[in-house]
Amino acid sequence: MNVYVGNLSHELTEEELKQAFEAFGQVESAKIITDRYSGVSRGFGFVEMPTQAEAEAAIAELNGKELKGRTLTVNEARPRTEGPRGGGRRW
Repeated sequence: MNVYVGNLSHELTEEELKQAFEAFGQVESAKIITDRYSGVSRGFGFVEMPTQAEAEAAIAELNGKELKGRTLTVNEARPRTEGPRGGGRRW
């Protein structure tokens, strides 16, 4: 199950994010999304957990909890929608 984690501290590392979720079960991956150009954290990430029950337990426990001074927003990730990505002008 893919879990969205929002309102992350810019100092938080992917390893620290992974450790926070490992308290609830196996973590396949933990990824913090960064700005393409500056490499700075965009303040959110995703954690992949193979067991839905463990992921749901992590969501229930970590949503609203503080990590490195920030209150986390944790919920099931929505599937990515395909389509144009903004930013450019169309003539």
